[in-house]
Amino acid sequence: MGEDAESPKINHTFLRDYVTEADVISTVEFNQTGDLLATGDKGGRVVIFQRETEPKGESEEAGEVGDSGEYNVYSTFQSHEPDFDYLKSLEIEEKINKIRWLPQQNAAHFLLSTNDKTVKLWKVSERDKRPEGYNLKDEEGRIKDVSTITSLRVPVLKPTDLMVEVRPRRVFANGHTYHINSISVNSDGETYLSADDLRINMWHLDITDRSFNIVDIKPANMEDLTEVITSAEFHPHHCHLFVYSSSKGTLRLCDMRASALCDKHTKLFEEPEDPGSRSFFSEIISSVSDVKFSHSGRYLLTRDYLTAKVWDLNMDKGPVETYQVHEYLRSKLCSLYENDCIFDKFECVWNSSDSVIMTGAYNSFFRMFDRETGRGVTLEAWRENSKPRAVLRTRRVYTGGKRRRGDVGVDSLDFTKKILHMAWHPAENIIAIAATNNLYIFQDRVNPDAQTQ
Repeated sequence: MGEDAESPKINHTFLRDYVTEADVISTVEFNQTGDLLATGDKGGRVVIFQRETEPKGESEEAGEVGDSGEYNVYSTFQSHEPDFDYLKSLEIEEKINKIRWLPQQNAAHFLLSTNDKTVKLWKVSERDKRPEGYNLKDEEGRIKDVSTITSLRVPVLKPTDLMVEVRPRRVFANGHTYHINSISVNSDGETYLSADDLRINMWHLDITDRSFNIVDIKPANMEDLTEVITSAEFHPHHCHLFVYSSSKGTLRLCDMRASALCDKHTKLFEEPEDPGSRSFFSEIISSVSDVKFSHSGRYLLTRDYLTAKVWDLNMDKGPVETYQVHEYLRSKLCSLYENDCIFDKFECVWNSSDSVIMTGAYNSFFRMFDRETGRGVTLEAWRENSKPRAVLRTRRVYTGGKRRRGDVGVDSLDFTKKILHMAWHPAENIIAIAATNNLYIFQDRVNPDAQTQ
């Protein structure tokens, strides 16, 4: 995957001319088929986009090979509202931290959304018929006087305009003392985990008033606290395995068959630190901000501040692959610490075949790495190239040597334009990128089964 490789094209963009804090996108997630895409924002809203199926003939007439329908707004609803913890005198933000789809069992779709304290289960369904001909109610829904009923009618369903209904089915509250950073649906389809800074709980989807604590790293004396949980995820195939990452850069694989309380991990993954390179910022930049199992379940993908790493579950001595996302920022860590950018939490994702990984950076840049060749490409999500069917050009950050036209100097990077949240279609080369309050959807322009360049 070289710098001169063909780039994906823009499938669709959803742009807003003004930015308010509530409009900033805080999470992006495809469902299992990729036909639905959900985003959550800091205002507590969830927006669901649906992929419009394009007739094959129209794609061929347009000269497009393997082109697919665009994503359009399907439903919008308010998931969380601002709240207040009266015991601690703390405001609870409405910001959506994570969204996870449940495997589809029938015509309806279900998704979990969470803010800092409360997880909610939502049902998304369609209705294109309405009942008519009630015996005990009139057409406006008012109850009739039984004495006026002289005959019985059989109610019928009549076609009506399509309506998308979103209803809350469960509210999982009071399970966390600290801020929830992760939720993950188990492969058994019945349970899910939620993780905060110090504890991981497992919930049954049908039970809202209690959860089971499976990890608790809170010390007896909080002054002895040395690390916090930063992310957690269930194994995609084995319902008894899950992994969680820490602010010390370690990964712990836990097996619930070994112990009900998984304080003792099955495997510990960490990279030995080079004493010669240790600095004041070493622990901060080694904190893992995201961990994802590969689709095969064999590998783990993690992201810390400067790198993305791939770990083999069978090799716990260190990562098998390390990719430098923006090594040129190492000399800028002092200023990044002062403006708090060093604490930004970047996400990372796999493509459908686990052959390419993707993660975000600054200046509206995001990076892709081909695992076979080890080569990376830098692409940019911004308004100037957001026209549909536009081809993205590769970008390069100038760090020395011969400067090419279009190169961006390190001192010219805009650290307010950060790509933190993203998602990759589960089967095709379609990616969704959240850039502040804008959502970009990119698609491989030639063949949806080919590798995105």
